[in-house]
Amino acid sequence: MEWTGARYADGPTVEVSGRIAASPERVWELVSDIGLMPVLSGELQSAGWLDGASGPAVGARFAGRSRHESLGEWETTSYVVACEAPRVFAWAVTDPEQPSALWRFTLAAREDGGTELTQWMRLGPGRSGLSYAIDRMPDKEERIVFVRLREFERSMTATVDAIRRLAEGTATADEVRA
Repeated sequence: MEWTGARYADGPTVEVSGRIAASPERVWELVSDIGLMPVLSGELQSAGWLDGASGPAVGARFAGRSRHESLGEWETTSYVVACEAPRVFAWAVTDPEQPSALWRFTLAAREDGGTELTQWMRLGPGRSGLSYAIDRMPDKEERIVFVRLREFERSMTATVDAIRRLAEGTATADEVRA
């Protein structure tokens, strides 16, 4: 992937995919389980449904707590903006109209009975912690965005692989812990 010259206002994206030898229904159980996501992420520390929600549905909200060596610790509220089992699960971070980031899992059934899983994310257009780093060093914006997108790419690749291993039964949650 090439991100040279990407600016935050451009809404840069990252996408990773992987083939999983498990049904879309099995993969859906994993990608729609927000409680599992902190196990798979080195950055997301916890996630929990809000307002009495117990699972994904359009309009449901969840809180997430994250930590990053350079950005510190923070909490966000995310809004489920797409939920079509077992095909699409997407959420907007902070504000569904002007999200600081938009995240999406897409599942496609394969002819062999497996699943093609894609994880996608877009920065902005709303402000995020990255915006504050850019405010402090505007001359380094492209480099800041590039580094962050590379971090996301590595993390998302590891997440898709961990979901594959869990869905295929070749690893337990403790074995895939980030």
